[in-house]
Amino acid sequence: MSRITTLVALAAGLVPARGAIAQQYDPRLYDALQWRNIGPDRGGRSQAVAGSRTRPMEYYFGATGGGVWKTTDGGQNWRPVTDGQIKSSSVGAGAVCEANPDVVYVGMGETELRGNIMQGDGVYKSIDAGKTWKHMGLRETQSIGRIRIHPTDCNMVWVAALGVHSAPSPDRGVFKSTNGGETWRKVLFRDPATGAVDLTVDPNNPAVMYAALWEAWRKSWGMSSGGPGSGLYKSTDFGETWTEISRRPGLPQAGVYGKIGVTISPPAPWRVYAIMEHDSGGVFRSDDAGATWTKVNDERRLRQRAFYYTRIYADPRNADVMYVLNTGFYRSRDAGKTYQGIRVPHGDNHDLWIAPNDPHRMINANDGGANVSFNGGESWTEQDFPTAQFYRVITSHHQPYLVCGAQQDNSTACVTHKGWNHLGEQGFGSGNLFFAPGGGESGHIANHAANPNIFYAGSYGGLLTRFDYATGQERVINVWPENPMGHSSSDIRERFQWTFPIVFSHHDPNVLYVSSQHVFQSTNEGQSWERISPDLTRHDPTTMGASGGPITKDQTGVETYAEVFALAPDHHDANVIWAGSDDGLVHVTRDGGKTWQNITPKDAPPFVRINTIEASPTTAGKAYLAGIRYLVENDRRPYVWRTTDYGATWTKIVNGIADDDFVRAVREDPKRPGLLYAGSEHTVYLSWNDGANWQRLTQNLPDAQVSDLRVTENDLVIATHGRAFWIMYDIGPLRQMGPQVASANVHLFDPSDPVRGVDPARRPTPSVRRRPSSSGSLAAAARSGRRRRPGPNASPGTCGIPGTPSSRAGSSGQPGTPARSRRRGGIRCACGWGP
Repeated sequence: MSRITTLVALAAGLVPARGAIAQQYDPRLYDALQWRNIGPDRGGRSQAVAGSRTRPMEYYFGATGGGVWKTTDGGQNWRPVTDGQIKSSSVGAGAVCEANPDVVYVGMGETELRGNIMQGDGVYKSIDAGKTWKHMGLRETQSIGRIRIHPTDCNMVWVAALGVHSAPSPDRGVFKSTNGGETWRKVLFRDPATGAVDLTVDPNNPAVMYAALWEAWRKSWGMSSGGPGSGLYKSTDFGETWTEISRRPGLPQAGVYGKIGVTISPPAPWRVYAIMEHDSGGVFRSDDAGATWTKVNDERRLRQRAFYYTRIYADPRNADVMYVLNTGFYRSRDAGKTYQGIRVPHGDNHDLWIAPNDPHRMINANDGGANVSFNGGESWTEQDFPTAQFYRVITSHHQPYLVCGAQQDNSTACVTHKGWNHLGEQGFGSGNLFFAPGGGESGHIANHAANPNIFYAGSYGGLLTRFDYATGQERVINVWPENPMGHSSSDIRERFQWTFPIVFSHHDPNVLYVSSQHVFQSTNEGQSWERISPDLTRHDPTTMGASGGPITKDQTGVETYAEVFALAPDHHDANVIWAGSDDGLVHVTRDGGKTWQNITPKDAPPFVRINTIEASPTTAGKAYLAGIRYLVENDRRPYVWRTTDYGATWTKIVNGIADDDFVRAVREDPKRPGLLYAGSEHTVYLSWNDGANWQRLTQNLPDAQVSDLRVTENDLVIATHGRAFWIMYDIGPLRQMGPQVASANVHLFDPSDPVRGVDPARRPTPSVRRRPSSSGSLAAAARSGRRRRPGPNASPGTCGIPGTPSSRAGSSGQPGTPARSRRRGGIRCACGWGP
């Protein structure tokens, strides 16, 4: 190894309003530090797609946590178009105006009520085909299921808003605008517990509309789909007035309705299809514009997990052809009686758009993203864009380290970020090594410090596996051999949640911990387990009953409640372990699990989920808590605490974090005590003074849920729930920042040690400006005196030094960079400097 001295010019001064005590620094001092997306290029969940009649190669999809993406070549290449312009990342609905396809509306916030649901902030509009976006109101609706536009008037728009998930709200129902979204009127409202989830407009006569209202809620410990508020409505005056048609002849006459999907057949507008969640529900058809109905199908495959699907679509040319979306993608050619499955790239289907002038041209949204077909679903484009939703992130003990996490509705994934090129390319056109280290879609991952080839990974249902990368061998080592699917929390012996902790001791690499409501320890690679704690949860009976209903139960592991959700072995004392539950309790043991002390912060509200505990890597007795409560009473405030005395006292540390930007994880820098990083629902924050003050570290990061983060070697690594993994390389300037550095005209930073054969080679800086550019930025000063270095994903060239990066398309983090399908860019040698 060698050390390279780099001279960087800095702008003078702290942020004046804060002063030296606050230790908040001008962001221009470190704006050269940027985030880099490392993939994997594997799509995540989407529930909104849209296209254009007149532009057959142009489509949009909304990523659930990743913003809006666009293609202009029929789905071969995709690029994000809302980065830096929207204030929430989860897209629930979208529509392109037929009269002018440059006009696009999107509605934010998802209506598929998962336990990790993300809220939105209303409606956005583009008038230049997605280049720029403007917020158009309805901020408090939080979740929008449909947007419909008048076929000849782009200024007349209707929005079906479900509203707040976890509390009553007046901002629900159908809203209408006649001035392009500048103002809105609520035209259909039932009650504060009921929102609108579907909306269809007759393209031949847009005065005729049908809307579905849905009474539903989601809380941390369960959900409900259905109630007196649910029902089907019709309007014949452009949505100004509505008539309930839920009990028309042929529809269920008694009992409550749940979720409803509805669609009009364009070639026969008197024909209406509906799919209904009800004890005697199914697919219904009306051939007289909703006056009477006939049940045509009640197959369970079309209406399983109704809260997550219940979407129905009519073919634009043939009245007897229609589609139903569920885990599978189904088409009927006999007016809804029988169905044939259509193979799609990914299961769990949520939306479909069919070109009005060509029923063979369509785009489908599912839990793997979006895919386009030009032949009626015979073949589809790929889903190789970095919109993966990761629950957690770890970095392995390899050199260079791997970045690993579990992807929603997919597998676990380990990806490289530099080096490893000798192993060849694997995985979704990423240009990097990719493999699944065991477990499943929702679990934590732990890597063995003494043998980095060994991974332990989990998933819902208490699944726990041991995977050996060297041999490819994987075996199940579950703590308790019970499948909890379909059972209430109160009925389960060991309550392993959807994402239960898996973590090694920092003192003995052979000691592994996992947790249900109890903490378990293994010292023999999971061959046997010892319980080392009592029940460390609140286990309130009111939160441990059946989830779902009143029509359809849903108990799949997300709803398993009252378990130890966060677990942190101490860095300084092998006998100290910190534990936090999803129902709001914090405990610590200082004798290896023999006794546990309840150390819950006195100002912690009830049922705040202790999402992450960070045992300080620098200071004994210190720890940090990050709690979330947005599914309890719509409480979106950040909850972050610090203790320095093993939990005897706690201090809330949220100054500088937005009031509605709740924090999911906090980590302390292992090389600088009190330098903290926090991952929130929208961005990353940092604090130089142990949490007394925070400021954003957003840089070029798009709005995205930062579900977890890690400080590894000289880098900051994050997992997002919608935009895959990102790394901020070489955070030395953050570690070395201080009043003297900030006030200096010139400062010499101590660079990190490069690793031969891994880090790109570069020559010493030939010249340096003594004063920064007019922007006063570290980035401008760095650019002024040296050439751009090759990226950290560089591939080796024939010269024996790193070359330019292979084409990890769509992973640069820059808004204009496309994600490419089935293509690889060239690799070339860079002798000396890169260009």
